[in-house]
Amino acid sequence: MKKYTDQGKKDTRSGFGAGLTELGRKNNKVVALCADLIGSLKMDTFMAENPDRFFQVGIAEANMMGIAAGLTIGGYIPFTGTFANFSTGRVYDQIRQSIAYSHKNVKICASHAGLTLGEDGATHQILEDIGLMKMLPGMTVINTCDFNQTKAATLAIAEHHGPVYLRFGRPKVPNFTPENQSFEIGKALVLQEGTDVTIAATGHLVWEALVAAENLNNQGISAEVLNIHTIKPLDEETLLQSVAKTGCIVSAEEHNYLGGLGESISRTLSRHNPTPQEFIATQDTFGESGTPAQLMEKYGLNNKAIEEAVLQVLKRKA
Repeated sequence: MKKYTDQGKKDTRSGFGAGLTELGRKNNKVVALCADLIGSLKMDTFMAENPDRFFQVGIAEANMMGIAAGLTIGGYIPFTGTFANFSTGRVYDQIRQSIAYSHKNVKICASHAGLTLGEDGATHQILEDIGLMKMLPGMTVINTCDFNQTKAATLAIAEHHGPVYLRFGRPKVPNFTPENQSFEIGKALVLQEGTDVTIAATGHLVWEALVAAENLNNQGISAEVLNIHTIKPLDEETLLQSVAKTGCIVSAEEHNYLGGLGESISRTLSRHNPTPQEFIATQDTFGESGTPAQLMEKYGLNNKAIEEAVLQVLKRKA
């Protein structure tokens, strides 16, 4: 079984900042807009190096989306930055009408997603954003797992023509994927092969899935781990190949089970290969204030919960 090593904990939002900085140096069509959260989105260096290509719009997120849509008409590639809650729920109408419907080349980059935003509580912990964004026609939805992958995704979406939602987080988490990796939109990664169960994880839950897989291996259970960084378009081919081998699956995400990755997987399986599935996700609930670790424990979004779900789904296997 392949083992991944934590190279040192880093926040995924800093991966975005590093990627944006690199883009600023090599692509003069990249512009950035921020809704009064420059430090939180790690946009400081881009702003300092490219003052003529940075727009501080203040706490006016709807206006930011409209400006971003307009900038694409001049051939620019706008990257917007604010918290995930304000990047989606607060401005959904503007995204739908001005960006998605018009297929504008805007990159909506959202930090502080999910429960791991932590102490700011339920008003800021959006757990519905993947569902909101994946329902928009033509919208690409990406949810990265660590610093290195977030940086790589930031670079990749600049080359992709069309609207993108890039989701990442606040806390420092294990950084375990390769440095300077290539990022292929819409292509899931098989992090380790297995024969008994598939664990399809996204975002912060990918590392937890790897930890769970190692613990399960010690119990004689062989788990295949998929890093599904692109929620839409979903890599159905890799998913179906995996479940054809294992016969059951656990999906894992820091999001409501309604409308998230798990439901996209269920839709695919129901059409092509009905398969027993268990869901690691929040259960139709809002979050609350607490440390990221406390919240992941309470809401069952960690390696222990994944292990328990694997044991349950194995009982349902034909």
